[in-house]
Amino acid sequence: MHVTTDANAPWLIAGLGNPGPEYAMNRHNVGFMVADLLAHRMGAKFKRAAKAQAQVVEGRIGAPGPASRRVILVKPMSYMNVSGGPVTALRDFYKVPTAHIVAVHDELDIDYATLRLKLGGGDNGHNGLKSMTKAMGPDYHRVRFGIGRPPGRMQVADFVLKDFSSTERKELDYFVDRAADAVEALVTEGLERAQSSYNS
Repeated sequence: MHVTTDANAPWLIAGLGNPGPEYAMNRHNVGFMVADLLAHRMGAKFKRAAKAQAQVVEGRIGAPGPASRRVILVKPMSYMNVSGGPVTALRDFYKVPTAHIVAVHDELDIDYATLRLKLGGGDNGHNGLKSMTKAMGPDYHRVRFGIGRPPGRMQVADFVLKDFSSTERKELDYFVDRAADAVEALVTEGLERAQSSYNS
């Protein structure tokens, strides 16, 4: 799928998760973790958005000069299954083309800490993606952070709302860092180059 768009248009990067300290280290909140790291790299702090139920950071990604890109980092504060509302409101406010929207989210069908980048596609049962696709169609980018399938007979809903295991946490910071790198590469270098570097 090839989507042409204004190269100078801003990018909107939506880290998906649930608000509140009880969810902070859940597998479902890896999108928030990546967004927090990207904000830290920009030297900025999230602030409540005036136009939507979300926290936002405005800044730039990439080396100073023509290669840098204006970005709006977003953490919807609406709970995962209604993420589409805040993301769409901010898309409209900042005039971001859908092809410049990136959802960073947990992915059950990929092994833990494996990354996959893609444009468009289905929601694979992910409620955050389902809400975004319902609000704006499927043609946005995804940075998919593998969390693997639940063990045994554990329900998916229980699994994603549990914290990463102690074994997973040993390498979590490294993989969140790598996912943030992948987002930066997607925005500054384009999907194909980012895929060749980060898809595993």
